[in-house]
Amino acid sequence: MKSEQMFRHWRLDRDAEGVAWATIDYADGSANTLGSEVLREFSSLLDVLDGLPPAGLVIRSGKSAGFIAGADLDEYMKIDTVEGIKEIVARNWDLYNRLERVPYPTLALIRGHCMGGGLEMSLACRYRIAVDEPATRLALPEVMLGIVPGWGGMLRLPRVIGPAAAMDMMLTGKQIDARRARRMGLVDEAVPPRVMDNAARMLVLSKRPAHRPGLVQRLLNGPLKSVVANGARKQVARRARPEQYPAPYAIIDTWQHFDGNSLAVPPGHTASLEYIFAQGTARNLVRVFFLQQRLKSFGKTEDVGAFDPRHVHVVGAGVMGGDIAAWCVQRGMTVTLQDQNIERIAPAIRRAAEGFGKKYRGDRKQVRFALDRLIADPRGDGIAHADVIIEAIFENLDAKHALFRDIESRARPDAVLATNTSSLRLEDIAIALNQPERLVGIHFFNPVAKMPLVEVVRGQGSDAQQVARALSFVHKLDKLPLPVASAPGFLVNAVLGPYLLEAMRCVDEGIAPATIDAAMEAFGMPMGPIELADTVGLDIAMATGRALTGATDVPRTLESLVAAGKLGRKSGEGFYTWRDGKATKPDAGSVPDGLARRLVEPLLSATQRCVDHNVVADADLADAGVIFGTGFAPYTGGPMNYLSQRTQ
Repeated sequence: MKSEQMFRHWRLDRDAEGVAWATIDYADGSANTLGSEVLREFSSLLDVLDGLPPAGLVIRSGKSAGFIAGADLDEYMKIDTVEGIKEIVARNWDLYNRLERVPYPTLALIRGHCMGGGLEMSLACRYRIAVDEPATRLALPEVMLGIVPGWGGMLRLPRVIGPAAAMDMMLTGKQIDARRARRMGLVDEAVPPRVMDNAARMLVLSKRPAHRPGLVQRLLNGPLKSVVANGARKQVARRARPEQYPAPYAIIDTWQHFDGNSLAVPPGHTASLEYIFAQGTARNLVRVFFLQQRLKSFGKTEDVGAFDPRHVHVVGAGVMGGDIAAWCVQRGMTVTLQDQNIERIAPAIRRAAEGFGKKYRGDRKQVRFALDRLIADPRGDGIAHADVIIEAIFENLDAKHALFRDIESRARPDAVLATNTSSLRLEDIAIALNQPERLVGIHFFNPVAKMPLVEVVRGQGSDAQQVARALSFVHKLDKLPLPVASAPGFLVNAVLGPYLLEAMRCVDEGIAPATIDAAMEAFGMPMGPIELADTVGLDIAMATGRALTGATDVPRTLESLVAAGKLGRKSGEGFYTWRDGKATKPDAGSVPDGLARRLVEPLLSATQRCVDHNVVADADLADAGVIFGTGFAPYTGGPMNYLSQRTQ
C-alpha cells in the first residue's frame, strides 16, 4: 500500500492493484462526523483522483468507534438561518452526486455505526460491504432530530432497497444490522472482520452491476409512488401530528413529489426546509439528542477505578425486581434473585425466560446461557459475592430496615448497596446501616425493558465513590443515568404526582377519562394521564400521590375504584376496562378549550420546584429526566425549555 495524499481528516493510499483507499479519521473527536471541513477535504480527495483515476475507490474508517456517525451536529446548532442550512444541503447534495458519477467503481466498507450522512455517502457508492459484528448498524435517523436526510438519502435509499423498506427506515430511524442489511439489499455483502479488506478489493474490481430491487419495487418507486406514500402517511398520522413533527411528512412528500430533493421543494410547501426549520421542532429535538448524550456521559467519566460489576444480587422477585434481574442478565451479568421462597421467585424466572426467547428469537442455546446466569436464591447466599445489591421490596420502612441490616452484615465491604425505592427518603432507609453512607438509590421505571431512564439517588451523607459506582453500573446496563438528590419522589415521580392528581380531579368534575387522555395525547404525550394511572396501578398511584403531594383529599373516583378493587390494568378494570393488555376507551368527544394547559401546569410547576430545590443540577437535566422518564412531548425540548419558549 502506497500513501498518496494526507489530509487533516483523510488519508489516501493506493495498493498494487490500483485500488485507492480513502480512510476517514476525524482529527477532532473519537467518532467520524461530517462537518464542512471534512467534506471539503473529501472533495479535494476526489480532485486528486480525477487527475489519476484509480481502478476503484474504497471508503473506510480509521476509527475503532465505527464508520461515520453522521453530520456534525455541533456545527449545525451554530447555524441560525435557513439559508445557512440550505447552503450546506446544496453543497453536500452536489458532492454526493459527484461521488455517484465518478468514472471508476466505488465501495463503502462499513464497520460499526453508519448513520445519517455516512449512510448517504455509502448510498452514493456503487457497492457497500458491512462487517458482520454486533457494533455494525446502519440508519437514517434524521427524523428523530426533526430533520430530513437531505444529502441524497430520500433519493437513493428507495432506489436501492425499494420505497416501502426505505420509508420504514427513514420514518422510524431504526437501525439495521449487517445481516439484515444484506437480506434487504442495503449492502452487497456482510463479511467477518478478518476478510473485510480482501472482500472490498475483490468486489470493487468485480465489475458486478450495482444492486437494483425487483420490478415491483421499481414500479412503486415510479408510477405507483402514491400507493406507498398514502400508506406511509396513515402510519405516521397514528403517532405524530404534522404541526408537532413535520419531518416525517416532509420525507414522504419530498420523495413522492420532488424525487427526494429537498432543494426542489418550494419555500411555501410544508415539506420545505423553510417550513421545517420555522416550526422549531428540529432545534428542540437536536437539543433532546444532546441531553441524551449528556446523560450517557454520566458513569463514563466518573472516577470509579477498576469497578466492573459482574454479579448483581436483587432482593424482591416481584414485577420490578424480576425485570431488573432479567435486564442485568441480558447485559451479560450474573444475577442472584432473592425472595421469601422459591415459589415467589418462579414467576420472575418464567417471565425472564419469555423475554429471553423474544430477544434471542427462539435461539435455545442463547436462552439457556441467559437462564444459567439468573439464579434463584431464596436464602440470599449471593449477597456475599455480589458487586451490586439492589433492594426492590414493597415500600415499608420497617421491612427495608430489617433487610438492609441483614445485607450489610453479609455483603462485601466494597459492594454497592442500593434501594429501588420510588417514594421513601434515602436518609430514612440508611439509618438502619452501621455505615449509612454506603446506601445509594438506583430507581428503575416500569416497564424496565422499555424505560431508558434510571435515577441514581444521592442521600445527604452518601459516599461520592458509591454514587459514582452506581452511575457507572447504570451506564453499563445501557440505561440513561440521571443523578438526583434524595427528595420525595426524586424528579420523575415528583413531577408525575401533581399531573396525575389534576387529571383525576378533572374526572371528579365530570370530564370523561378518554377526553382527558385525548387532550394530553394531542399535546404530545405518548399516553394520557388516566391511562398511565391505570397502567401503574390505581392503588400505587393513590399511595404514591399521598406521599408525594401531601394531599389529604384523595379524588373521589380514584378512592372508590381502589375501594372496589378496581386497580387498573392489573385487575382488568380501573378507569378503563382492560383486555389483552389494552385499554378499551369510549369516544373522547370534543376536548374543552384550555384542558391540556390546565393539566400540564402542575407538571411544569413541579419541574420548576425540583430545579429550584436542587433535586437535579440544572434545568437541562430536569428536561432530560422528564422526557426520558415520562415521555414528555419531545418536540417541546422538555418542560423547562417549553416554559422558557412560552414566556418569550
